Amino acid sequence: MNTMSQDISVEETNLLTEISVAYYQDGATQEEISKKFAISRAKVGRLLKQARDEGIVEITVKYHPVFSAKVEQRLIERFNIKRALIALDQPNEDLQRLQVASLVANYLSNTLKDGMVVAIGQGRNVSAVAHHNGVITQRDVKFVCSIGGIHPRGGQFNADHICRQFAKKYGSSSETLYAPAYAVNREQKLAFMQNETVKQTLDLARKADVALVGIGDMSENSYMVDLGWFTPQEVVQSRLQNGVIGDFAGYDFFDIQGDIAKTVMSDRIIGLGLEEFRPIAEVVAIASESSKPLALLGALRTGTIDVLATSVSNALTILNLDEQMTYEK
Repeated sequence: MNTMSQDISVEETNLLTEISVAYYQDGATQEEISKKFAISRAKVGRLLKQARDEGIVEITVKYHPVFSAKVEQRLIERFNIKRALIALDQPNEDLQRLQVASLVANYLSNTLKDGMVVAIGQGRNVSAVAHHNGVITQRDVKFVCSIGGIHPRGGQFNADHICRQFAKKYGSSSETLYAPAYAVNREQKLAFMQNETVKQTLDLARKADVALVGIGDMSENSYMVDLGWFTPQEVVQSRLQNGVIGDFAGYDFFDIQGDIAKTVMSDRIIGLGLEEFRPIAEVVAIASESSKPLALLGALRTGTIDVLATSVSNALTILNLDEQMTYEK
């Protein structure tokens, strides 16, 4: 939004506001406003433009479904994916997450069949899908954790909690991965991975028909830093020295080209790695936040994603970034 000029008077501001409300909110024509305020029609047009320039009026475009369909088609052709679920832009992060979650919940409702296995990741976006309010037809589907459990502070963003919530919605079952998501070092991780119970659960997740994962961006304020998995310094180091721009399902870290990047944070997560998601027929990747276009571009370039769920703005930014980077080559 443009900031209001310092030299505009209170009287002028009031006039601009009154005219804007009459035109944009009450539906008055410029001719009607001209008569009401005893000014020329040309001046009404100039004042309405000034109101937009001063930030008194903000115009938000509500995209027509045909527009979203065209953006989806561009993403499908560009990144060889099956579907793109594109939500209209919302005024804040919480509403955006709910809008994207609604699209994914409806997609799953139309996709899942009896006997299917669904591998579930962690995080806010995946959790929002599980908690979406909607009428679901009961199905015999098994939801299984593709990553271990997180700190209690993670609560409803924990893969196990999300699995249980999905199972409750669908009247089906869930399977817990009895291990932490985060290990202190590689040795501890391998010890957990060799446990028979852990191996059986991960084997089931590897054979899933559908996987639901979140895409993270590399920020020192990220979810994983907040939970104490990694320090802000480790995240910054990985970003600057290793070119890491995002994480896939909270597990593997990748660069802008979609290549797996080895960092000080690698080999410490207990769950499915990026390569293990490839054989899964339908990997649905979700990211609603406006900070994630770069991470999403890298994730799409891994070639692992089959269905992308995000906002209109993110989708357009991804396409523009990819086109710009391809041109610069």
